[in-house]
This record gives sequence, C-alpha cells and structure tokens, in this order.
Amino acid sequence: MKLPDFFENKFKNLMSRQEYEEFIESFDGSRHSGFRINTMKIPVHECLDLLDIEPDPVPWESQGFYYHTPDISLGKHPAYHAGLYYIQEPSAMMPANALMPEPGEKVLDLCAAPGGKTVQIGNKMKNKGLLVTNDISPKRVKALVKNIELMGLTNTFVVNESPKRLAEIYPEFFDRILLDVPCSGEGMFRKDREAVRSYNKFKAEECVILQREIFEYAYTMLKPGGVIVYSTCTFNPDENERNIEYFINKYNLEVDRIDPIGGFEPARVHWGLSCGGEKAESLKGAVRLWPHKARGEGHFVCRLVKKGVRSNNNTEQLTEGYTSKEAENAAEAFYSFAGENLNNFKGGIFHLKGSGLYLLPDFMKDVPEVKWEKAGLFLGEYRKGRFEPSGSLALALKYEDFKRVVTFKKDDLNIIRYLKGETLIQEGEKGYTAVCLERYPLGWAKQTGKMLKNLYPKNWRMM
Repeated sequence: MKLPDFFENKFKNLMSRQEYEEFIESFDGSRHSGFRINTMKIPVHECLDLLDIEPDPVPWESQGFYYHTPDISLGKHPAYHAGLYYIQEPSAMMPANALMPEPGEKVLDLCAAPGGKTVQIGNKMKNKGLLVTNDISPKRVKALVKNIELMGLTNTFVVNESPKRLAEIYPEFFDRILLDVPCSGEGMFRKDREAVRSYNKFKAEECVILQREIFEYAYTMLKPGGVIVYSTCTFNPDENERNIEYFINKYNLEVDRIDPIGGFEPARVHWGLSCGGEKAESLKGAVRLWPHKARGEGHFVCRLVKKGVRSNNNTEQLTEGYTSKEAENAAEAFYSFAGENLNNFKGGIFHLKGSGLYLLPDFMKDVPEVKWEKAGLFLGEYRKGRFEPSGSLALALKYEDFKRVVTFKKDDLNIIRYLKGETLIQEGEKGYTAVCLERYPLGWAKQTGKMLKNLYPKNWRMM
C-alpha cells in the first residue's frame, strides 16, 4: 500500500528500525474481520451452532470472534436480521469493554454512529438503566437507529445534537461516558483505502482541536467519580498520549489502568510528553493496538476517572404514565393490541411523537428539548384510533412473548422470502403473527387464514 510520505517519516523517527519495517509491512497484510454475539437474545454456543462455524475468540471481548469463513456471508445470514450478532472490527470491541457499563446506570455514547459500540454497551447493560447515544450527523443517526432496533435495545435515547447542547441538558448526569472521538483514522488505512486518500498532513492537528473541545463537554456531563473512556482509531501520539496528558493536567482526572490483553500494549509515554514523574507513569495505563502485533486494526484506549464521590441518584424513577393525553389515547390502543397478540407485556411511560408511540427508558419521565430519533422502545404507529406494531417491537420481544408465531428452520427458503418482503403461503389462526428463525423473532406478518401478509419493514428488506 502506498502511504503518505509524511506519515512514514513520522513513524520512522518514532520507532526503531525493525519495528518501523514491521509496522509498514503490516499495511499490506490481510485485515481482520469480526463479529460480536448479542447474548441478550442468544447464548454464545447456540449462535455458533446456528451459524455452524468454529471461529477464534477475540481475547479482549468474551462475546467477540474473528470471522474468516469465506463460504458464509454474515451480513446476509438470517441470524443477522434477527439481531443475534453484530459485525464489528475486533479492535473496536475494546473501548466499550473498557467502559465497564453496569445495568441500571446512566451512560452516554457521545459520538456513536454507526452504533457498534452503542449496541455493545447496551448488551452489557441488559436493557436496564439509560443509554443516551448521540451523533451529530443526521445521516449517520439513521444507521445508528437501525442497529439499535436490530439488537433489541429498549433503554436507548438516540439523539442528533452537538455536544454543547447535550452538556446544557445533562450537567454531571452520567456515570460513564464513551468518547470514541473523530480522529485522523490512521488505524483504518488497511481496512479502508478511502481513509488513506482523505488523509492530509494537517489532519491530526485539526482533529486535536475538535477532540479537546468535545472532551470538555463530556467532562461537564460526567458525575464526580464517573468514568470516561477516550478512544481513537489512529496511531498519532498528538491525538492519543499527548491528548491524555493535556486532559489530566487541565481537569480533575486520573488514569485508570486497562489490562493490555491479547496483543494490546501499554501506551508509549516517551513519545514527546512533557509531564514527568507519577503523571507520566500513569499514562502507561492506556493501551494501544498495533496491526503488526495483534489481530486487529489500529486503536488507542484510555480510561479516566473524574475525582470525587459518585452520587447514587439512579433509583428515583416513575414506573408508568403518559407524557400527554394523546399518548394516553395511543397507549390504550396499544394495550388493546397487546391483549390480542402478546403475552404479559409490561408497560411504562408512553410518549407520542407524531404518530409514533414510544415506551420511554429508565430515568426518562419526559423527552428533553433536543433533536432525537428514538426514545426507548418504538412500539409502532397510532393512526385514526388504531395501533400498528413496528418491526422494532418484534425484535425487542422473545418467542414466548407472542400469542401467534410461525417458525422456520435456518435452511427454509421461506425465511429468505420473508426477508425480501414476499407473501408466504402458510395456514394459521388469523391475526398478527411473529415470523421466527428457529425461536428468534424476525418481524411481523398478518395471518389471513391461508397466507401470511408480509409486514417486514421495507427499508430492512434483503435485496
């Protein structure tokens, strides 16, 4: 691969000759693909049996695996459409793992799209607590929403705002914040040739300014005693070690050591840092992944703790209610639908946006004045006094939650026909029916007696 001369010169001066040659040679090697199993829906061993593969585990993520099976396309497998796993570059699994989110906490993923780290965090939170997930790009937020819905997450509030606006809404609110910042992307050169073409000599300098601005807003939103994980997919020390030095000198923070497992190694403190002594040593608690040393692309991850005692205000919340009279009317229509089609559905706080009905996540008794795309579980549409369920609702439920189901084996061609939006010839009891891969819901159909009218969302269909 042809790399920019100034990029090569920088690392020639930073590395020993032998390591530099290994580093540059790695860009001509094969990239490593991976996937992470959604254990809220399926145990790891059952997913691997369903896919009929025996992949190598990713050392830093118990639910992650390397994918190198050319005869199976994981992105086209029906199990993908059931939200049983997420395709993710292996090194990108480290930041959310380092965040160590817990069920019942308030967590922010500030630069979230397309959503790999968000759904990983949500999986670890087990849909309990509040996960605010943001991206400033309206286009990228659409992909974020789809991935959240496929994975069956119901505790997310998906927003499309500037960090500055969120800091005004959420001062000292979050227990944990993931800050996977926009960066120069040097770590993605092998994976994405466009990253090489768009790279310029001053890109890192431009990114540092943005990264420090974003970090300031994140720090404002973090509780005392809370955790920020700062990560990039670049090698540049200006965006990594030197930024961490800046943060711990400016803010009331300390580095919390991450175990350099599976080929990750400690950050390189000697790369031009000005601080010395204890602070310099603490920077070794951050980690780097190098493509010439481990099976993954370039990544830097640092866990920082805001000094102080964390407040325990994560228990006060309403358990049911409505944000408006219109939401109450829509909820009544939903409960009528649920009584006919679902088993033991648990309610909560209902919110109506346009015709869309949402069940809000924990710690949200209303929706703040921000630009948002999804608040909790999108139940469906309320129109002219009637409720129509969403694909999101089907994917958030389990097999036993439905009163009517039709089940197809993984090799049944009806599964592909359904995912393409075709009507299926299938007899059954009239009404809304969940179409399942084995015991895993894919979406809704309307049983008319001798056939299933396909209700799979048009924008999700296989081409």
